[in-house]
Amino acid sequence: MARKLPLDKLRNFGIVAHVDAGKTTTSERVLFYTGMSHKIGEVHDGETVTDWMEQERERGITITAAAISCDWQPTYDREDESKKHAFNIIDTPGHIDFTAEVKRSMRVLDGAVVVFDAVAGVEPQSETNWRYAEEANVPRICFINKLDRTGASFERSYQSVLDRLSNKAIRAQIPIGEEDNHEGVVDLLTMKAFRFEGQMGMDIIEGEVPEELKADAEKYRAELVEKIVEQDEEVMNAYLEGTEPSVDELKKLLRKAVIANDVFLVYCGSALKNKGVQLVLDAVVDYLPSPLDLPPVTGTDPKTGEEVSRAPSDEEPLAALAFKLQTDPFVGQLTFFRVYSGVFKSGSYVYNASTGNKERVGRIVRLQADKREEVEEVYTGEIAAAVGLKDTKTSHTLCDEANPIVLEEMTFPEPVVAARIEPKTKQDQEKMGIALNKLSDEDPTFKVSSDPETMETIIAGMGELHLEILVDRMKREFNVEADLGKPQVAYRETIQGNNEAEVKYIKQTGGRGQYGHVKLRIKPLEEIDPEEKIAKNIDREDHFEFVNNIKGGVIPSEYMPAIKKGIKEAMERGIVAGYAMVDISIDLYDGSFHDVDSSEIAFKIAASQAFQEAAKGAQPVLLEPIMKVEVTTPEQFMGDVNGNLNSMRGQVEGMDDRGNAKVITAKVPLSEMFGYTTTLRSMTEGRANATMEFSHYAVVPHNVAEEIKTARS
Repeated sequence: MARKLPLDKLRNFGIVAHVDAGKTTTSERVLFYTGMSHKIGEVHDGETVTDWMEQERERGITITAAAISCDWQPTYDREDESKKHAFNIIDTPGHIDFTAEVKRSMRVLDGAVVVFDAVAGVEPQSETNWRYAEEANVPRICFINKLDRTGASFERSYQSVLDRLSNKAIRAQIPIGEEDNHEGVVDLLTMKAFRFEGQMGMDIIEGEVPEELKADAEKYRAELVEKIVEQDEEVMNAYLEGTEPSVDELKKLLRKAVIANDVFLVYCGSALKNKGVQLVLDAVVDYLPSPLDLPPVTGTDPKTGEEVSRAPSDEEPLAALAFKLQTDPFVGQLTFFRVYSGVFKSGSYVYNASTGNKERVGRIVRLQADKREEVEEVYTGEIAAAVGLKDTKTSHTLCDEANPIVLEEMTFPEPVVAARIEPKTKQDQEKMGIALNKLSDEDPTFKVSSDPETMETIIAGMGELHLEILVDRMKREFNVEADLGKPQVAYRETIQGNNEAEVKYIKQTGGRGQYGHVKLRIKPLEEIDPEEKIAKNIDREDHFEFVNNIKGGVIPSEYMPAIKKGIKEAMERGIVAGYAMVDISIDLYDGSFHDVDSSEIAFKIAASQAFQEAAKGAQPVLLEPIMKVEVTTPEQFMGDVNGNLNSMRGQVEGMDDRGNAKVITAKVPLSEMFGYTTTLRSMTEGRANATMEFSHYAVVPHNVAEEIKTARS
């Protein structure tokens, strides 16, 4: 089976946005225009293709990232088959509770279309998604959607992109009319007007720029051309002398600038009213990168630790990244992967460089959201899913055993909300363990643990909705009935000072005794240079650092894992109120051992006790998650909303206008935010709404910390 289209004709891109910006509606239009679906599914009818889970259709939100493969023939050249491109599109969730889906998708995409609501402009989750794209260095195109809505304003939304996201954004189009008068768009590069007619806007009618928009169009086109010619000195000098490059030359330069993240083009339209989506797909073809436009992927050789790279070519050894697991009711577990080099074949064995094991690939399926097409081979640059991989988890690298490589792992945010979960019947007890295991494999921000004192199961995630949906999925997909307790905040503990401790653990009973002796210092964790980490023999994990400064073998190296384990277990139990401790550096600098009586268990207990003793005297404090909250409210309720936020220990950071409404941004502790939506609605006659996302952890004030301690004791 040969490659269908050459690699330079492939585009892997995601559609990302804040909740309700019209992302899924845009994806449905894409499926319709590319011929993947014969009718358009609407979110409000619950008939979308990309939102295929029952919960997604019921709630009208996207929960999992859906992958779709399709082809696109650009609108400006419908006849030339050589212009056809293959798309792999991922429609990602916009809700903050499912932020891991966006983060992992960014890692495997080459470009992104960021959708904005023309009434709201840039919203909190738009900023988070933009930041994820920035971290992954993903080129972006902006699409200001919903221009048909009352209160829509292209200019205001465009300004919010400049102010809050990037001053490198530039108009590629301007709208013909807004709100009820929205008819189409003007393309500034070609100075043509486009209107969309016929069934679902399939017929694109090209015409002259309307008279009333000519002056604006010329002014904005000059800005766009200036931004483009800045990319090349020769072209810029010629332009300043009065020679403007041709449209084709401008497109070439613009492509280079978009791929280098020097320019973010802004398009506009209304997906619901079938205006503008096809031209965004043309822009994906013209400006977003193919796998060949990006530098080779780099990783480390698991045997030597040296950096190695793989060029995007079918001839190179295989390197693929598993970025998502999904339990499928028909075929079992699907492992989504992106191939960076080589060819991935069904029925073959692949080497998992992250675990060191070989796995057999049963089948490979290419996905059209909830439908799938079986394929024999997947080539460089493509995204597909494998059936039959048993030990592969999110972030693992699959490669050729003779040429191993470990690609950089993905990092995910820590859960901020926890709740107890209980099975309803004895039969549910066993099934619940299996279900929770599978769900936590699928979702790296979902953690399962048990309370050592009460032996109850505790689940933790990114928000109340996140946990609700997971319990709902257990019921529908695994037939497990469970009761969810009241959500609790996932507090953390840390230290603010330095201290040291020495513990000798000696136990003499009949026969062989126990002897372990450690001296350690602890201090708050600081940022560190990677070279210093190697030079000083520092073992650093998430939120924890272990420095081995033992000289002359006063403690044999075979006891080091036990010492480290004892410290980690003590950190899990906490000092202040029994919450896990984070961001602590431990320096083991001395101790002693006994030839006969020393054992791993003795050193583990000694280290655990020494850590607890040191931590108690190092100003231990409680940390709480602080949320970034954005409230949109009519002006008359602004005083009440502000007063309420202040009463919730919130800090109001700014107020802006958005049309006739006011937007208040604040930082508020998560513990105060439970049930906030109901409070806000009753305070504002149901006219205000709020969105929130995790911002950072901060020290809990002393009086609140005392209340938490009392409640835990």
